[in-house]
Amino acid sequence: MVKYYKTDNQIIHEESRLTDGAWAQLTAPSAEECAAIAEELNVDIVDVQAALDEEESSRIELEDGYTLILVDIPTTEIRHEKHSYTTIPLGIILTQDVIVTVCTEDTPVLKNFVNNRVKEFSTKKRLRFVYQILYRTAGMYQMNLRIIDKRRTEIEERIGDKTEDMDLIDLHELESTLVYFATSLRANSVVLDRLTRYKRLEQYPEDKELLDDVIVENRQAIEMTSIYRDIINGTRELMSSVIDNRLNNVMKYLTSITVVMAVPTVISGLYGMNVDEKWMPFSDTPYGFLIICVLTLLICVLTLWFLRKKKML
Repeated sequence: MVKYYKTDNQIIHEESRLTDGAWAQLTAPSAEECAAIAEELNVDIVDVQAALDEEESSRIELEDGYTLILVDIPTTEIRHEKHSYTTIPLGIILTQDVIVTVCTEDTPVLKNFVNNRVKEFSTKKRLRFVYQILYRTAGMYQMNLRIIDKRRTEIEERIGDKTEDMDLIDLHELESTLVYFATSLRANSVVLDRLTRYKRLEQYPEDKELLDDVIVENRQAIEMTSIYRDIINGTRELMSSVIDNRLNNVMKYLTSITVVMAVPTVISGLYGMNVDEKWMPFSDTPYGFLIICVLTLLICVLTLWFLRKKKML
């Protein structure tokens, strides 16, 4: 799908065709739509379709007549029947007259611009537009990181009697998400570093200040990712220890029960031996069976008392 937008007096409106100072938004475009944009702007179709490959890495390529900027933006996906976070490429093509964005999804990063929620936004100021996209991207990373940390807190509060194996899997999913975020944020950081030396398009003083803000926000997102990864790793280790300790307690109880049950087993086994009855205590005594049962019960109780005193039960 291809849509064209243009701003007049900081008010965005949709256009029917691509004109100077306009923004072309390509969302999951078809091969025909990519070819049409590439032909109209005299851009390599490979660069137009670069963002459609989920394995593409963030980079800047300076070509004759245009510039390709690829960055990773956060998004959600269904993983193990649950909503999880991941990253996808966002392609930005800058020409002398227009700006083109290419993405496989209708990302919230660009929705803010379409809904006219960004201050001082103009499609004619292309480089500032790029910085504003990157600023919104960094902010979205931080928002998703806070949601991830909130999920971790909810799992951490269940540590104890309510801990389940599924919580370990959820923590692993969160840790995997943070790995994706960390990789993408570092790659975006390289792009931002190159943008500080970008001289092809005119930059206004406020544009440079905005770029500095983007770099700060991206660096903060990287630090948040590192901190949350360490915290999740510690939470996962704590949860594993709790589960292992619970298993050890179960094994201790089972062992204690086995020791106690061994007492009547041994006694009954001795009395079940095929020997002369005169050598067996209480064999000729009235109520001998009852006496043996009572003694066996007393020995079991003493065994339980001893195990409990030694904190083995």
